[in-house]
Amino acid sequence: MRIAVPNKGRLHDPSVDLLERAGLHVVDGADRQLYAETVDPDVTILYARAADIPEYVADGAADVGITGYDQVCEAPVDLAELRDLDFGKCRLVLAAPEDGDVETVYDFEGGRVATEFPNVTRDYFDEMDVDVDITEVSGATELTPHVDIADGIVDISSTGTTLRMNRLEVVDEVLQSSVRLFAREEVADDEKVRQVATALSSVVDAEGKRYLMMNAPADALDDVKEVLPGMGGPTVMDVAGSDDVAVHAVVDEDEVFETITELKAVGASDVLVTEIERLVE
Repeated sequence: MRIAVPNKGRLHDPSVDLLERAGLHVVDGADRQLYAETVDPDVTILYARAADIPEYVADGAADVGITGYDQVCEAPVDLAELRDLDFGKCRLVLAAPEDGDVETVYDFEGGRVATEFPNVTRDYFDEMDVDVDITEVSGATELTPHVDIADGIVDISSTGTTLRMNRLEVVDEVLQSSVRLFAREEVADDEKVRQVATALSSVVDAEGKRYLMMNAPADALDDVKEVLPGMGGPTVMDVAGSDDVAVHAVVDEDEVFETITELKAVGASDVLVTEIERLVE
């Protein structure tokens, strides 16, 4: 089985890191190498441009791919989305010069729009029933309104800093995107594909979770359970030679501080908090 992964750019390192944390350690993955083996002899990594990955998966060069939702929407392919991997979040936005006359998408009627995403842009304007001339560019999209190439742009925006630097303001949001795991429809239910999807999901699901372990008097167990906001009920075990019980639970990281305070108030002690590397639900 072959997994297509971005070969460079802002999506490369997080994608490789996710595979490593999921247990699919890359071996012999030197820079500029097209393929790399993993510790699983049945899984190979294919490094490719993020924009090319949807086509590679659709054509069978890879079975699954890790790339942005925006790239899949732009490619004329039909893939099965297996999992939102919860990184690389951004927006595809319609923007125009901040000192211009454009206020809404309808002000672009008969105008020109520059973009690296002509298919997504065309679909958007068709849906809005606005007729525009779309110019495909391969970079520096934000400069085109200032050199009379276009009246506005459709481009990726993560923080909006680049738009502001180029005196552009957002007119509308075209698409929300993040990095996701995709597969060809015919292999989406294969056992190995499901194994990989489960492994990656276990890392994503563990993000922002903490494992709490504590001791508590047995007669305070109901109060402890009432405090814990975790996933399902906690695990409870007797403590040898004591009237206490050991309680284990998974809680959200942002609830840990308040939870520990409340646990101490109802009699819990020896509270231990640890990170979770993977969580298989």
